[in-house]
Amino acid sequence: MVRRNEQRAWYWYDWANSAYYTTVLSVMFAPYMITVAGRAAGCADPGETCDRTVGLLGLQLAAGSLPFYLTSFATIASAFVLPVVGAFVDRSAHKKRLLGGFAWSGSFFTMLLFFLEGDHWQVGAVAVVVSSILGGCALVSYYAILVDISTEDERDRVSSRGWAFGYLGAGLLLAVNLAMFLGHDAVGISESLAVRLSLLSAGVWWAGFTVIPVMRLRSHEPLGVVDTGGGLLQRSFGQLYTTLKELRSYPMTLTFLVAFLFYNDGIQTVIGVASTYGAKELGFGQSVLIATILVIQFVAFAGAMAFGWLAARYGSYRSILWGTYAWMLIVVLAVLLPAGNVPLFLTVSVAIGIFLGGTQALSRSFFSLLIPRGRAGEYFALYNTCERGTSWFGTFLFGVVFQLTGSYRPAIVALIVFFVLGAVFLLRLDPARGIREAGNSVPAVV
Repeated sequence: MVRRNEQRAWYWYDWANSAYYTTVLSVMFAPYMITVAGRAAGCADPGETCDRTVGLLGLQLAAGSLPFYLTSFATIASAFVLPVVGAFVDRSAHKKRLLGGFAWSGSFFTMLLFFLEGDHWQVGAVAVVVSSILGGCALVSYYAILVDISTEDERDRVSSRGWAFGYLGAGLLLAVNLAMFLGHDAVGISESLAVRLSLLSAGVWWAGFTVIPVMRLRSHEPLGVVDTGGGLLQRSFGQLYTTLKELRSYPMTLTFLVAFLFYNDGIQTVIGVASTYGAKELGFGQSVLIATILVIQFVAFAGAMAFGWLAARYGSYRSILWGTYAWMLIVVLAVLLPAGNVPLFLTVSVAIGIFLGGTQALSRSFFSLLIPRGRAGEYFALYNTCERGTSWFGTFLFGVVFQLTGSYRPAIVALIVFFVLGAVFLLRLDPARGIREAGNSVPAVV
């Protein structure tokens, strides 16, 4: 009963932080940032596709590619920050406090996006990069807690319900933002202010609901910590070095990390650029895009629950592999979409929702089985580097292809390579062997 109560409390953080990834990173931020940066670049109509540039750190970047470069930069920075944070998390008996500290700091920077207006894109650039990094730090703590509160046979169920709960919460907030955006004239505010209030609401939602898991989760003593000597920061770097060196002893874990790097980069890029692709390439208005993402959220809730059932019957490994094949088909269909065809766009969006929730939920739970005991923080730090909202291969490639071609269609085409490579590495994986090598119990079905 105690473990079940902790699992219910744990679900609330998915509810809390999913609003940031949906309202900010998936829907509102990129198109609005392109518009604001377009004004600064001097585009005649910043609402249309703009290939004029703005200066950032001595580089000239196309306004239409700016949000994708910012996401890529946040991920590269996270690659250096998160493993050290993970080592620190593994040594802490108060993971829930670290979760709260990182989450509330990230939500503060998210709220600063409210000041993204006119042609002042710089505040938005800083806020989205810092909030993304802090969000990743919070997820390292959150994912490490999953190992503390569930057995191997419970992981798929707990992870799937957490993801489903997160999609439901994010969908409800997005529904409120949709109503505010569509009815902005009725309530006497501008379209720009409606977007900025939506960005602000994601930060407030993230901060407010994080209180529940921080208050209700218990503290768990760390297990299997490596004795490296020195101060706390020195010990954290020492454990990180030991983990990276010992990763060669867990070839199946490493194989899955590589597979996940590729197929999840593809997934995150598709989700992150969907609203931009729909607006700038297919010609849909913001109301259609928000409504479509809202549909994806609620379908993803059902998809996560359905994949939890599928994993219980066929195992999480097979379910993830089947999901990767489905993503290849989704990319092909997205490229072939004609401009302005709302029914076909919605059909592809429903398919995205089904496989989005399922593959993400089971990837988290399956990877937890491949982690040696006491190393959850560090391993999930590596995992989270290429997890939702922090992919950089895909977003960087998408931005470069757009800058070279001036079109988002070839940029979408390029993403299929990530799913192909992900499937190739998954097929090289022996899941039962990997779980045993990590010292964990092999579930009844895997």
